[in-house]
Order: sequence, then C-alpha cells, then structure tokens
Amino acid sequence: MDKQKWSHYWKVITANNLGLFGIGILILFIFIAIFAPIIAPFDPNDRVDIPLLPPDGTYLLGTNDVGQDIFSELIFGTRISLLIGVIAAFISIAIGCLVGIVSGYFGGKVDSFLMRVVDLILVVPFLPLMILLAAFIGPSFWNIILVISVLAWASPARVIRSQVLSLKTKGYVEAAQSIGSSIRTILFKHLLPGVIPIALAQFVMAASNSILTEASLSFLGLGDPFSKSWGTILYYAQARGAFLTGAWIWWILPPGVLITTLVVGFAFTGYAMEEVLNPRLRKGRR
Repeated sequence: MDKQKWSHYWKVITANNLGLFGIGILILFIFIAIFAPIIAPFDPNDRVDIPLLPPDGTYLLGTNDVGQDIFSELIFGTRISLLIGVIAAFISIAIGCLVGIVSGYFGGKVDSFLMRVVDLILVVPFLPLMILLAAFIGPSFWNIILVISVLAWASPARVIRSQVLSLKTKGYVEAAQSIGSSIRTILFKHLLPGVIPIALAQFVMAASNSILTEASLSFLGLGDPFSKSWGTILYYAQARGAFLTGAWIWWILPPGVLITTLVVGFAFTGYAMEEVLNPRLRKGRR
C-alpha cells in the first residue's frame, strides 16, 4: 500500500475529534509504560511505610495493606496491562488473518471447515470458557496471553474472510491467477495488503478487549501473581479488605479509572479507523 493512501488514512483519523482524543490517550499510556521506572517514585515491590496510609504529599495514592506505594504499583501496572493487551491482540489478529485469508481464498471444504470452527468458538460463552481455560493451565503472564489469543481470533477471522471474498474478485487478483502466480504470491502479495487496514482496526478493538479480559481474569485471582497489572491490584484490594477499611477510594477506584480510560482510548481510535474503512460512516456523522 502506497504512502499516499496511508497519508489519506491518517488525515481521516485525525480529522475525527474522537479518534484524535483516543490516539492522545494511547500515546500517554505508552509514554507511562516506557518511562515507568522514571515516573514511579518507588519500587512497587518495596515496603515503603506502614500499611494503609491515606494519600499525602509523599504517597500520592497512599499505601496498600503491606505498605507498598499504590501510585508506583499503578505506574508499573500500566506496562503489564498494556503489554498483555497488545501481545494478545497481535497474536489473535495474526491467527485471524491467516484463517480469514485461507478460508476466503480457497473456499469450498476448506472454508466450510474453518468457518465451522469459528462458529463453534463464537457460540460458546466467552467469559466462562476463558475462566475455565485459565484455571486449567494455571496463572502466569504468558498463560494469560495464550488463553486470550486462543479464543479471540475467531471474530477477526470472520471479518477478514469477508474482505478477502471481496478482494479475490478484483481484476489484479484474477490477472495474477491467469498468469500462473503461486498461491503464496497471491495470498501475501495481493490479498494481504488489502486486508491490512481492516486488520489494524480489528487489532485496536482486540487490544481493548484483551485488556478488559486480563483485568477480569486477574480480578478473579487467575492472573499472574508475580506481575502487578491493574487487574491484579484490584484483586488484592478486594481480597484484603479495601472496602472494610475505607481504602477503596485510593486503592480500588484509581485502577478502575485507568482501565476504563485506556479502553476508551482504544475504542475511540478503533471507531475512527472504522470510518477510514467505511466512508458511509463519515457521511452519516456529518
């Protein structure tokens, strides 16, 4: 895809105020994740003072039940939550692209088999199955990513398949077939560039869903106990009596707000990208 087309996509996204706001949120959180050791005043694993101190000038969000600085936990938790969301989304979209392109191009029995697998995954209740798998394979950083990726690729695969069905009737694809181009060339040189924009939009939405899913699993005690994501912070706050001690205001509310803000950032960016792919949405908004 040429630079002029990408430049057009970027102008459309940034012309949307919600899209621009969403991109700004994502940039802010990426900055925090990268520079977490500089921004955080303390090591999140160090006991810095007595437990359950309220917020003050030294501890902006107070301390938890073991005397660790909650603000530092949240800063480093940004890195963990964002990393899990992005990696899980990348894997799920990669699988979805592969399945969608193969299914849409070959059709027939291959398409029928792959779409039945997709239907099976989509028809099963998502969260209960996620909880079951996470409990079965055990809590860890990579296991959480694996569980999310294994179950999140089906919906993008169906969307990408629809795009491939449209693209394979284009003249340049039929011309490549007529001159005897290899299947690999057709799939990766002619079809893949055509699905990249829609795959990027699906990636943004998948990252949003992955962050929510990780927070849900961690809140239920199925997250990695050795890494402090926002969901893990919520789990320990709820399990260790934050509501009973009145510490929920600075222990539970901030990670909840951060999760919501990051998901909103991904959602606004995703909506703006969908307008790029569907000009009718831009006309409707005007």
